[in-house]
Amino acid sequence: MTDSADIPHRHASHPKIIARLKRAEGHLSAVTRMIEAGSPCAEVAQQLQAVESAIRNAKRTLIHDHMDHCLDEGTLEEQRAELKKITRYL
Repeated sequence: MTDSADIPHRHASHPKIIARLKRAEGHLSAVTRMIEAGSPCAEVAQQLQAVESAIRNAKRTLIHDHMDHCLDEGTLEEQRAELKKITRYL
């Protein structure tokens, strides 16, 4: 029996999610440099808001994609349990 952790779990949305996260990673690095350079706090906060929004949108897309493609497996009880498990991250 193969452990499900050994099987790649991929959806069509994953490349777009990865691209969003890489952009957010770049923005986060820029925020760090802004703080190190002594940029005004309002500008830093604005950039942090952008990073947070990008990550939140990536997470939402991942969760919605999971709900669309992964909740049709198993019994109704198993589907409910999986839905509860994933929605706690919203």
